[in-house]
Amino acid sequence: MKALVTGDFGREYLVMLPDRTEVMASRKGKKHDVTCGDEVIVSMTGPKAARIDEVLPRRNVLFRKDAWREKTLAANLDQAVIIVAPRPSFSTTFLNLCLVACDAAGIPATIMLNKKDLPEFEAAYESIRYLERIGYTIMSMSAKFDIEPLRPVLAGKKTLLVGESGMGKSRTVNNLVMRDVAKEGEFSEALDAGKHTTTYTRLYWLDKDTAIIDSPGMQSFGLFHLEDDDIAYAMPEFRNYFGECKFNDCAHMDEPGCAIIAAAEMGKIEPQRMAFYQALIEQLRELRISHPEWKR
Repeated sequence: MKALVTGDFGREYLVMLPDRTEVMASRKGKKHDVTCGDEVIVSMTGPKAARIDEVLPRRNVLFRKDAWREKTLAANLDQAVIIVAPRPSFSTTFLNLCLVACDAAGIPATIMLNKKDLPEFEAAYESIRYLERIGYTIMSMSAKFDIEPLRPVLAGKKTLLVGESGMGKSRTVNNLVMRDVAKEGEFSEALDAGKHTTTYTRLYWLDKDTAIIDSPGMQSFGLFHLEDDDIAYAMPEFRNYFGECKFNDCAHMDEPGCAIIAAAEMGKIEPQRMAFYQALIEQLRELRISHPEWKR
């Protein structure tokens, strides 16, 4: 029968059957091609146990990959909400990597700036305000006191919540689901970093049409699976200038006659984004040269 994967525990999965009951399931054979949000075909192997026989075609899939490993986060998403917060300090590079990954996968992304009750909130907002000028939506909330600003964003959609450790994602999930489903962790002031509190991916229904997927907190977001052209196209502000560069194979790094570099010099492309793009391409090129054995 057809089922929905609602929990990814690595080698075991939780699936929701047509009657909306959930049972544990294993993948047929030794395949590791299942992720939360997948629609699958299962066979029952016991009263509360199933086997995943087939993974049905996906609308989309979001995953991250560095040179050493690949991690699929979720599939068949309507959107992603990237949660950031002023304390502990978040990485704007991580945020931009998430935005590129979502855009490359065709998944709309919203930025949720959490912990607006903190005095550092305004400075944190100003540090990413340039993303609004590109077209991204930045919302604000305090998961500790008021989760309601997030509910209209989620209504009627399947949404992946993603973010670095310590951003308040676990508290957000708990308050949305209205029970303590995600262990809340406190960040380390000394290390200025959050403790990982979620180690698996889990889908929760808020109502019959609305679901959130909670993913483990992370400190990096690799894009090793993307080609240089894929990354450029996943930068929305670059698209107006495609086809205008002097060379067809322009990588927008230091080539003469590059329309995107010219646009950046004229202030039409945010300098933070141009610097992010060029640093990312340079980093990926160095990895490919130094480790040719790594395959994407």
